[in-house]
Amino acid sequence: MSQPNHGLGPLAAGSRAVVVGGGPGGVATAIALKQGARALGRDVHVVVVEGKQFTGHQQYNQCAGVLSPPIVELIEGDLGVPFPHSLGHVMITGYVLHTARSEIVLDGEAEPSIALRRVEFDAYLLEAARERGIDILSARVTGLEFHTDRVVVYTDTDMLEADVVVGAFGLDEGTGVLFERAVGYKPPPALSSVVTKYHPGESGMAQFGDRIHAFLPTSAQIEFGALTPKSNHITINIAGASVDANLMREFLDMPYVRCTLPRLENAGKYNPNDLHFYKGRFPRGLAGHISGDRFVMVGDAAGLVRAFKGKGITSAVLTGIRAANVILRDGIASGAFDAYRAVNNDIIADLPYGQAMRFLTIYAARTGLIDVAVRAAALDPGLRRALFDAVSAHRPYRDVVREGLTSAGVRAVLASIGSRNTPKVKDRNGSG
Repeated sequence: MSQPNHGLGPLAAGSRAVVVGGGPGGVATAIALKQGARALGRDVHVVVVEGKQFTGHQQYNQCAGVLSPPIVELIEGDLGVPFPHSLGHVMITGYVLHTARSEIVLDGEAEPSIALRRVEFDAYLLEAARERGIDILSARVTGLEFHTDRVVVYTDTDMLEADVVVGAFGLDEGTGVLFERAVGYKPPPALSSVVTKYHPGESGMAQFGDRIHAFLPTSAQIEFGALTPKSNHITINIAGASVDANLMREFLDMPYVRCTLPRLENAGKYNPNDLHFYKGRFPRGLAGHISGDRFVMVGDAAGLVRAFKGKGITSAVLTGIRAANVILRDGIASGAFDAYRAVNNDIIADLPYGQAMRFLTIYAARTGLIDVAVRAAALDPGLRRALFDAVSAHRPYRDVVREGLTSAGVRAVLASIGSRNTPKVKDRNGSG
């Protein structure tokens, strides 16, 4: 049984925290709470409730599985968990940005991203949490009751009582409804996605290389697509307001997508109808009522991600660590969680810039202006760096916008108008 945390102050010795969701954000919160409490001389009971099975290939995660900097520093430095470099299938060195008429190679100077299977990464972190004294309950939450002295968490296998509950359930609609009914939480606005995997064989993977290929189609329904190399396959995903299987087939049938995908070994041309599709969603804005007395949301559930390109795994881990620090230092009352919003202002303040970038990119792709930007980026290193940062989400969008609007960048855009080709830009009409 939980011992009430008098006055809703910082989580005290003997208290219990329940984390709903065992993905990177939930596990990061749990480990940061457990180890942070120990450092303060407090014995806090932490339970992670997760209904999915990450081992035995029983679960497919619709996430593209790209871990961006500073994920290694967060896992090792803040959580004290060795980073599982053995799971790092591919070190992503750069991007190839494709438009309907041209393409450009974008290689940044920052630390590479890491592409891996999400379920393997999730299983590793969950086991690391278990080794650090955190209880893992394999169950789904079925109900929530918030009382003045505790929270009652009902699951399909047990009932738990807690002093504070952390929502780390991503965009799981069923769990979101439970928090909506209990505390007035509102899920974040989201884009839908369709994901599939393509296995071209060892020589095909070698041919594809270690860059992510990003596509900005002129389609009114597909906002962007991407081909991401893994160890033995390429993850293919598209996103938009309401993408579906038909739109994925339309994307796979686009000539510049077909040309980018390597052929199957000993089988000639691949058949898109042989691929298995998975449906998912990811946030594009902040959720409503993400904290209050005895609860706080982290990661996707809070909508605390980069507004256009996500960077969801890194943001989930970062916001989980921040939530744990606030719970241990400031408390579990609604007012105490004002500090949580304040410490996440770097993400929240960047959301309008990311949204503006999203709408500008959609407009530019559908009107052909994106090709002007690509040609200009080949002329101006600053604009090319800004384009890399926009695609990779390595830097805040406000910095990307400022760099892209420098006088040199504007001059490069003006110079590119009317020019069909520039160095480093491949024109799909056959020159360049």
